[in-house]
Amino acid sequence: MEFAQRLSSLQASIFSQLAVLKTDLEREGKTLVNLSIGSPDLAPSLEVRKIISKQALYNDSYSYTLTRGTSEFREACAKWYKLRFNVDLDPETEVLPVIGSQDGLSHIFWAFIDKDDAAFIPDPGYPIYSDGLALVQGRKISLPLKEENGFLPDFSSVNPEDAAIAKLMILNYPNNPTAAVASKTFFEEVVSFAKKYEIVVCHDAAYTELAFDGYVPASFLQARGAKEVGVEFHSLSKTFNLAGIRLGFAVGNSKVIKALETIKSNIDYGTFLPFLKAGATALLGSGNTILENQETYKKRRDIWVDGCAAVGWQMLRPKGSMFVWAPVPTNQDSISFVFELAREAGVLVVPGIAFGEYGEGYVRVGLVQKEEVLAEAVQRVKNFLHFRKQ
Repeated sequence: MEFAQRLSSLQASIFSQLAVLKTDLEREGKTLVNLSIGSPDLAPSLEVRKIISKQALYNDSYSYTLTRGTSEFREACAKWYKLRFNVDLDPETEVLPVIGSQDGLSHIFWAFIDKDDAAFIPDPGYPIYSDGLALVQGRKISLPLKEENGFLPDFSSVNPEDAAIAKLMILNYPNNPTAAVASKTFFEEVVSFAKKYEIVVCHDAAYTELAFDGYVPASFLQARGAKEVGVEFHSLSKTFNLAGIRLGFAVGNSKVIKALETIKSNIDYGTFLPFLKAGATALLGSGNTILENQETYKKRRDIWVDGCAAVGWQMLRPKGSMFVWAPVPTNQDSISFVFELAREAGVLVVPGIAFGEYGEGYVRVGLVQKEEVLAEAVQRVKNFLHFRKQ
């Protein structure tokens, strides 16, 4: 059996190792606190669940829906963007539902990248960015995200020869894994850079509604001229705790939206109608869910960051996302630390190297457990680090 060469380029190795480690430790009877996942543990609002239940009983809910989804859902996306970001969108040409934002982010490469074409990919970055590029045999140009620059790319240090050949740029703020945030001023710099070198920008905005301490994340599309150079992907997974229904949307430049629609119409089809109905309801009437999520994740963030600081493990307190990006507190590489922490303390996090070369030296902590479980994890970390110092 001979597999396609593209499989060898996918970044599954470290996550596969973590899965094996988790299974092995559980077989040994160890109780793990799993902070390695990036999926919300909270439930959507009762109103949204009722919509899904009600719509699922209708006979006509089971026919195909178009790749473009329904006008109701597209209009809800446009209205939400206007209310949230004061960005005007044409629901007919500038909005496209996707089967989760990861679906759209992986397929966008098919619309722009031929073999050996280049794209800027953030490093560290969510693995689908590199994997999506690898699947179309594109060439990766890393955009280093360094702590001294607030985990923002430094465009002044980009090689002009790389910029001249890049066709696409992926960005993501609030960021996964670093939890860094970006301002409208930064996005204006992105627009200027993209126009200069004729690069299509794709901004992954999955975490704009998970923000704390009065911080309000900006949309890339709020920057002047942004719709001329790119699109933004949003997800209902984190915003409304709807990860399992796989629903998101892409908005922005109409030509990019049309290209993505063309690709998707030849690969898959539309989203289940009850999910589109639920999505429209969530966008236009679930503001309380967003506020409740923000309060919940803020409490979890503080339990983790303050608890670890008490034992000397210092880390930045994020203003957004559902993650904490923490420097490895021991004299180890990130994989060695993660494996030892899991075996000795029963706490599972993700090594930074899983997200790229510039992720080495850090670990990603997912705030995806209830407060009492996170408190238990903090106590385990304290005991682990105290024992190691002896």
